Amino acid sequence: MTDGWRRDRIGAALKGENPTVLRRLTAGFAVIGDVQFLPGYSVLLVDEPGVQRLSDLPRRRRLSFLSDMDQLGEAVERACRRMDPAFLRVNLEILGNKDPFLHAHVWPRFGWEPADAACAPVWLYPRDRWSDEQFRLGPRHDALRKAITSELDRLRA
Repeated sequence: MTDGWRRDRIGAALKGENPTVLRRLTAGFAVIGDVQFLPGYSVLLVDEPGVQRLSDLPRRRRLSFLSDMDQLGEAVERACRRMDPAFLRVNLEILGNKDPFLHAHVWPRFGWEPADAACAPVWLYPRDRWSDEQFRLGPRHDALRKAITSELDRLRA
């Protein structure tokens, strides 16, 4: 599979062609992040192409999206707590400044993070963290993917 799915992450998810999808949720897709310098980083993608803001959704769908964000956040928290004793919390963010579609970031935070980054927004991490090959999503993250997916399944049961 080529990286063409990156140009239309939502369309690719709807077609079953986005390899980062963990689970289909009520109002979106839980996906694992392309970079994993904070292991467990995940994103909730809205399932309606063209939706740019939370306020673009009717109220019922908005609440479903926020509920999905909560479930993904809790699944990441449970998986990361089990896999890394230095896990501290998750940060949930709906920013929408770069990608023109509604999505929510789920950032796990850890006690081993550098002191200058630990209390700051993730976006202030050095730029190389976003492009360094060692942090790129790959097969070494399969156990993490499975752990988050299993937690999503438990929460949704």
